[in-house]
Order: sequence, then C-alpha cells, then structure tokens
Amino acid sequence: MASSSSFLLLAVLLALISWQATASDPSPLQDFCVADMNSPVRVNGFVCKNPMEVNADDFFKAAALDKPRVTNKVGSNVTLINVMQIPGLNTLGISIARIDYAPLGQNPPHTHPRATEILTVLEGTLYVGFVTSNQPAPNRNKFLSKVLNKGDVFVFPVGLIHFQFNPNPHKPAVAIAALNSQNSGAITIANAVFGSDPQISDDVLAKAFQVEKNTIDWLQAQFWENNHN
Repeated sequence: MASSSSFLLLAVLLALISWQATASDPSPLQDFCVADMNSPVRVNGFVCKNPMEVNADDFFKAAALDKPRVTNKVGSNVTLINVMQIPGLNTLGISIARIDYAPLGQNPPHTHPRATEILTVLEGTLYVGFVTSNQPAPNRNKFLSKVLNKGDVFVFPVGLIHFQFNPNPHKPAVAIAALNSQNSGAITIANAVFGSDPQISDDVLAKAFQVEKNTIDWLQAQFWENNHN
C-alpha cells in the first residue's frame, strides 16, 4: 500500500512539474538576443547576434506608422512590424501592426497561429468578430462580434478565425494591433483554401463545402491577393 501511495504521489508531482514547464514560454535568459539574419544555423526563432556588435539600429525602424497606406482590392493594408523588420524583437514575444481600411474595406477572415491580438481603433468605425473552435455544444463555433468606434479596444484569442470590416461607405478607418509573438503568422482563410500552391483537389473542397466542383474551380481561378506588407 505504501509503495502504491508513493508511486501516486510521484506521478502527481511529475504532472505538476510538467504543467509548470508548458504553461508559458520561458523567460529570456539575457537582456536581448538580436536576430542574426546571416547565420546559417536554424533554430526556433533566430540565432543571437554577438552582443558586442549590437547597436541601437537593431531595435529601431523608421516605419512611418503615422502615415496612411494604399489598400488592395479587399480594401485593407496590414503593415506588420515583427522580428523580420526589427531584429531586436527576437525572443521578446511581441510585434505590432498598423491596419488601414478603405470605405467598406475589410481585413478578411484569418488566424494568427502563434499569437493573441489586441486591436485599438484610431480612426473610424470597425465591425469585428471571431469564431470559437469546434467545442462541444452549445459553444461550438460561437460567433462573437462588436462594433468598435475610435478609442475602443477588442481582443482576438490566439488561433481563432477573426476579421475586421469598415461599415462606413464614405470614410476610411485605421487601427493598431499588438500581438504577443515576435512572428505571429497569418493564415487568410480564403487564400489558404482556394489559393494554395499547388491547389487542393476540387473533389476534396467540393465535399468539404458541399457545393458543385465547378464552384470550387471558379473560386480557385480567382486572384487571392495578400494584404500583409
């Protein structure tokens, strides 16, 4: 009986240690780890540049985020500032984006596989929302949405499909988004499903969307433009 109790206690302790180890990203072990973009070594992130060679420009970009951007055919433009633009962001777990919306423009349904996003409206009005995952009923694919005005803030949980739409037919809108990843990634749903290279079989997509194959063929023939810069 004592042996069985000791084994159970050990199992519980190991489970607690494992939970603590996977609860969050590890804290940085040094002041910074500026990305060495020229290193041939490949790791999860980027190799650190020699600290003796680091300078203030590694933490700076003249991004002109105060200036408006030209939008594309879906009526938006995402100007992302992540580790690819500022090497000093490596290991710091944060990035930022300016999003411009034309009148009736949208940032189409997409996900960030590695980040939660918090969005602040700087100008105009936005209709925003996200959809929950395939949970047990009654929360399966629940749609949560809100109309945001200047100064309002909204959060999109990590990995969930979300969007922003400017409902005003006459005025543009602008927002700033912060993400808790140095490289959050973006998967625009329509682009990924219908604009993949090579294309996903139309048999697969016709079955998935419960439509005729010629509808899928038409969608795959469209030009799925990327609105991320």
